[in-house]
Formats: sequence, structure tokens, C-alpha cells
Amino acid sequence: MDLAKFLCWVVLLLGISFVESRYMVYNTSHTMVPGKLNVHVVPHSHDDVGWLKTVDQYYVGSNNSIQVACVQNVLDSIVPALLADKNRKFIYVEQAFFQRWWNEQSETIKRIVKELIHSGQLELINGGMCMHDEAAPHYIDMIDQTTLGHRFIIREFNVTPRIGWQIDPFGHSAVQAYLLGAEVGFDSVFFGRIDYQDREKRKNEKSLEVIWRGSKSLGSSSQIFAGAFPKNYEPPPGGFYYEINDDSPVVQDDPDLFDYNVQERVNAFVAAALDQANITRTNHIMFTMGTDFRYQYAHTWYRQMDKLIHYVNLDGRVNAFYSTPSIYTDAKHAANEAWPLKTEDYFPYADRINAYWTGYFTSRPALKRYVRVTSAYYLAARQLEFFKGRSQKGPNTDSLADALAIAQHHDAVSGTSKQHVANDYAKRLAIGYVEAESVVATSLAHLTKVDPTLKPTFQQCLLLNISYCPSSEINLSDGKSLIVLAYNPLGWKRVDIVRLPVVGGEIAVHDSEGHEVESQLVPFTDEYVALRNYHVEAYLGQSPTQVPKYWLVFSVTVPPLGFTTYTISTAKKTDGYSSKSYVSRIQKGEQSIIDFGHGNLKLSFSTDQGTAINYVNSRTSMTEPVKQTFSYYSAYNGSNDKEPLIPQNSGAYVFRPNGTFPINPEGQVPLTVIRGPLVDEVHQQINPWISQITRVYKGKEHVEVEFIVGNIPIDDGIGKEVVTQISSSLKSNKTFYTDSSGRDYIKRIRDYRSDWKLEVNQPVAGNYYPINHGIYLQDSEKEFSVMVDRAFGGSSIVDGQVELMLHRRLLLDDSRGVAENLNETVCVQDKCTGLTVSTDKIN
Repeated sequence: MDLAKFLCWVVLLLGISFVESRYMVYNTSHTMVPGKLNVHVVPHSHDDVGWLKTVDQYYVGSNNSIQVACVQNVLDSIVPALLADKNRKFIYVEQAFFQRWWNEQSETIKRIVKELIHSGQLELINGGMCMHDEAAPHYIDMIDQTTLGHRFIIREFNVTPRIGWQIDPFGHSAVQAYLLGAEVGFDSVFFGRIDYQDREKRKNEKSLEVIWRGSKSLGSSSQIFAGAFPKNYEPPPGGFYYEINDDSPVVQDDPDLFDYNVQERVNAFVAAALDQANITRTNHIMFTMGTDFRYQYAHTWYRQMDKLIHYVNLDGRVNAFYSTPSIYTDAKHAANEAWPLKTEDYFPYADRINAYWTGYFTSRPALKRYVRVTSAYYLAARQLEFFKGRSQKGPNTDSLADALAIAQHHDAVSGTSKQHVANDYAKRLAIGYVEAESVVATSLAHLTKVDPTLKPTFQQCLLLNISYCPSSEINLSDGKSLIVLAYNPLGWKRVDIVRLPVVGGEIAVHDSEGHEVESQLVPFTDEYVALRNYHVEAYLGQSPTQVPKYWLVFSVTVPPLGFTTYTISTAKKTDGYSSKSYVSRIQKGEQSIIDFGHGNLKLSFSTDQGTAINYVNSRTSMTEPVKQTFSYYSAYNGSNDKEPLIPQNSGAYVFRPNGTFPINPEGQVPLTVIRGPLVDEVHQQINPWISQITRVYKGKEHVEVEFIVGNIPIDDGIGKEVVTQISSSLKSNKTFYTDSSGRDYIKRIRDYRSDWKLEVNQPVAGNYYPINHGIYLQDSEKEFSVMVDRAFGGSSIVDGQVELMLHRRLLLDDSRGVAENLNETVCVQDKCTGLTVSTDKIN
């Protein structure tokens, strides 16, 4: 070998042997220090159960052309990262993802995860299948989806979530505080979104963290410690995002490399901590280290947080350590601080001027109704499943439970996802419904079977909302009969009305004892025919083979948690017939006022104005002038803003109107008046895309209203938000009441907030509130209430008047991340029209 070459290798090898090792052990073992500012570093990932991508796409990481996000990677990555250092911690929320991941793991990984949970390194908080919305869901659905997640956590890990973590919903319900917080057993609840004016005041007063007493009736027994974050649920200002593609500066602590910045990053961390301490009570603050779909490669986060904790504690100005919201809550309780009291709720929410997130209270009204219908069906289905006994194999209610739970997510029933994701939510509900339908059918067959040789089959009217029910649209003239079974899932007797489309006109209805039941045939009118024909073809791919002639209307009486059967057949000579309604069409000018209604309640209509004008209740001797109108708000185009850097459109989240335009009846459209022994109806065609039916039933003291709204025209290039206003003479003095998640009512005062002096910049949108159950007005003498069949947005913009937003069709996105305008359509072959929605009933 060449001697020079040999000497060169010797020198090189000697050089390598004397290089000093740069391996660094970071001290992350610090805990709380009395008398010092303690920074609780809380690693987390907020994983939407559907939003821009579907829940399954988010889990497996597909469809990344929309968003690079894979929850499977998050959970895969977290486990080894936690094992690498026993001081590291992580919190996880969304059970819809966690349970998918858990079912794929080996027994070894499951054992490791259980150890991480029991050691406190991994904490499952909130614990529901999703982080539910707090405006659009009914409280029963909130309970059900939370129960589904908690049940799994208790069964698998024998732990109960302690902390509420509602960091992303767009405003917060009082029901969340007491029913889904304190009553669930949570020690605290944390959230990111409160009104920007409220946040600034609370920062100045150090009142972001409060004792939240959401229920007046339960009082202090159901209050909870609640914390709003200083900004949102992201890391503090100063550049502390550490996903692979994030652009925050890393901690470069190798002095032999360029860009050494340890002191700079420590200073930024300490500055952020001191800023937050200045708006926070006690010497404990929380840094939420994470945001949407982070920790897909967890090592990049923990590497930087390890360094920050190590060097910040060497610096000594503040004390930093890995923590969880449970540890943070315990520290807050131990501080023995007097906390401000918060009552009521955190609605409505605006994140800046002219940006009230009150549009989503109504967005996607068809999906909101579908969720409400399937929720009620799920209640009945699981009762019947229990009565019969759950089958070991075959259909059950689990898939519907899972679909409903996912649908409560704050981008699902809220109506704020992309269209393909909204379709996915509806598809899951439909699949679950069909399976639950089999459960209901077999359970009812089991419960009603008298002759063991008979195998009755039960068919259900899945498309009755579009007036389509093949089971009832049969020819009974050849001696056939139709058995109708009414089941009552409630704990008290119900007397209610059943309406079914039928083809024949000589029909009799009998109860299970053979007694004839009074019934009425209401003509099948044009608005039903058009709705039915188009949507049956859209959903089933075929046109209906016939058009029903009537709605058969009859009253049913059903015992609590029980059923009653009724027989529909061709009337015999000895029977009475279903009474055919008397129909009259009243042209404008023919008759100025018509009265209709049964019993104590009468409603007067003005044919000239085309609206109800008087409500008379003879039992209470009350006469009240009323008037109903329709109008639309034109959707604001933010390009007209004086501040072009922050333009604000009306969109899926944000309601920003640009003027109100009345919708008046077009042309000489007559009122159709239908009278009969059970119900009187007035049918109105307000314009080519709005129709309305007003009903008064025999023996009832409320008015039922059914709307059909759509296809909303957008040919003029303007998005529209359709509302109805019902006016009365009540002196409501700016005051009205709306429900809280369908459970109890909260007093609202127009242009007023009890927690801060409101700067009014949106007098309509800023006074809208979520309505799940109803809204009412009252004065010293009267009360006027409107009950709804799904979640809507509404208000009282004028004294004595209730306003409900029924439908929205928009052409612009509101720049809150969904990047899609809210323009729902229904397509038949190559023709698409704007979505038409109908209400089941509004009382």
C-alpha cells in the first residue's frame, strides 16, 4: 500500500476518534413550583370528525389534494413519542377516530396504551365520539354521542374523562356548562371561541376563567370551572408550531452550527408566558401546543418542546413543564382563588367586526331536519330493540348510533362542512336508518304477533317528507286493507294526527277494537305534486307511477311506550266514509276576510293581504292581531368593504346581510281554503318558490304552519337568506326568549349583552340566536311562542315580532376555512336546481 495514503487514513481515523459527542439529554422532569409562574405545556391535536374531508378520509389520510391530514398517523406517532420520555404528555378527544385506531392495534400496543393512560401521560378528555356543536344539536343528541364515547373509555380503560374540551365550536350553550359539564362529572371545561368584544374585556379584567353557572334552576349545584383561551386553541404568539411543514423557527442549540438561537427562543417563550400571565389569575397559565391535525409526526413537536422546557427552566424566569388540563385544573382549584361568575351562555359569537357566526344556525336546513328525524327514530328503535331482545347476529341500532354521534360534530349538523362531506354525513344516517328500520320491523312483528304461523312485515315511509309512501298508496278496492301501527316512544299518552297519501276516495279507518275512527280526506295539491315528482326521481332514479288523490288524516291515541293499530280499508255500506274536505278558492277581492278553525281557536285571513290577521281563542277570551310576512336578506359581498384587507362575505358560518327585501305574493294568486271535521287549512302560493299551508286541527289551540321554500333564485347574482316574520301587538320591550339546546330558555335583549357593553355593528346578525325548540315573546298580559321542527336561527328584530331564518343559498365563501359557497342543489340526470326544503310543522 502506498505509504502516503496509509498515513492519510491514520490521520483521518484519529480525527474521528477525538470528535466530542453532541448527544444531549434534555431535562423535562420539572413540575409545579410554588411562587413562580408555572407554564403548563399541553400537547394536543384538534381532529375534526369531518370538515373539508370526510371522517374516513381524515382517518386514513386520503383525498390530500384538499387537505394533508391523517389522524391514523397522529395516533401511530404519539405512542412511541410518549414512550421515549415518561415526562411527556398528550391529550386526545375525538373517540370516532380513536376507536377506529384502537380496533386496528395489536394486543401489545393496546397494553402499552393502557399503561400510558393509567400513568397520566395520555389523557382522553371530553370523551365523546366528536366535539359536538353547541348551537344546532338537541341536548339528547349531545348526551347520546357523549355516552357512546364514555362507555367505550370506561369499558376499555376503567377511567372516566374529567375535562370538557370544547375548543372549536362557534359559541357555547348553557346546557354544555351544567348538563354536559358538571352533571357529566367534569371538573372543568375549556374553549377557544368567544365574542371578540367579550374576550377583550375579559382579558383586561382577568376574567377569561370563570365559574360558569349555566342553569338558574340548579344554581351552584351544577356550576363548573370554565376557561376561555386568550386567542384560540393554538400555540402562543411567537412562533411555536412544529409540524414538519410549519415555518416556526426551531430551537437550534448546537453551537457548532449556524443560526444558534437558544436565547432568542427562550425569550420568545418567556415573553408569551408573561403576556398571558398579565391576563390570567393565579400563577398558572396553559400553553395549548397544537391545533388542527397536528402531531402527524409527533417527534418534530416533542423535540422542540423538550428543548424549550429544558432551556426555559435553565433561564429560570418562568417554570415550564409538560401538563394536561386535569393537572392545570387541579392547580387552579388548589390556588383558592375567587373566580368571577358567568351565567347564561356564550352566544352569539363574532370573531371580529361585522363577522357574526349566526348564519350556521340555519345552514343546510335539510341536513338539520334529517338529523332531528333520525334522532327521534333512534330513540324508538333502541326501545323496541330492548323490548324484543338484542339479536346476537343481524341488524342492530349501532350503525345509526354511530352515524348520529358523528353528525353532532361542530362541522356536521352545523352545516359548515364541504358539500361532499355533508353528503357523507347524510349517507351514514341513511345506512344506519335502514338497518334500524329492520330492527323496528322485526321487533314490532315480534311484539304484535298473535298467530305464530303469521309473519307480519312492516314497511315504513322513508320519503314521507316529500309526500311519497308506496305502502299507503295502494288500491284497496279489491278488499285489501292496510294496517297502520303507531308507536309512542315517550313516557306519556299521546293523541296526535297521522297523515298518509292515499289513492282512493272511499275509505274508512277503524281502531284495534273495530270502532270507526273519524277521518278526513284532504286533496293532494299542486305544491305536493311538484315536490314529490322531482325529488322521488332525484333520490330513487325513477318517477312515481301514480299521484295520490288525497291525504288521509286521522287522529291516533297511543299509550306510553306502547303502540296502537289502525285498519284502513274500502268503506262498506255500513261504515261511514272518510269525510272529503270542502275546497274553495278565493280570489283577491271576492271576500275580504275568511275565518277558519275548529273549537276554541279561530284564525282570520285577509284575502287582500294574503296573510293571517287575527287569532281568536274563545276559551281564554283572547283576541290577538297577527301578521305574517316573508322576506330575504341579500348576502353581503365583502369586496365592497372599506377595509379591503379583511373583507367579510356572508357564508356558511357568517350571517352578514346587505338589506332586507320583502317577498310579496306575485299576481292574483288565490287562497285555497280546505275545511273538514278534523282540520281546516289555507294554502298559499306566495311566489313561484315559496308556498305555505296554515292548519288548525280540531281540539287544538295552536296553529300549525308548513313551508316549502326553494328553488331560491340566484340568477341575479345575489345570494339570499330567506326569513319569515310573524308580528303581534305584544309590547316585548326588546326582550325575547330562546331555548338552550332544546332544554330550557334564556332571556335575550336586543342589542344588549349582560357581560359587556355591546358595540352594535350588525343590528340583525348580532341579535340572532340558535333555536332548537322555540322562541317566545311576552308582555304583562300575553305570551306568543313559535316552536320549530329542527335547528334554525332566529330573533326578534322588532318589538312584538318573531323572525325565523328558513333557508340560505349563497354565492360567496366567508373565509373561515371551508372554501366553498353554500349553494346546495338537487340533480335529476343533468339538470340541477337549488335545494328545496319543507318544514314538517312549525307551531
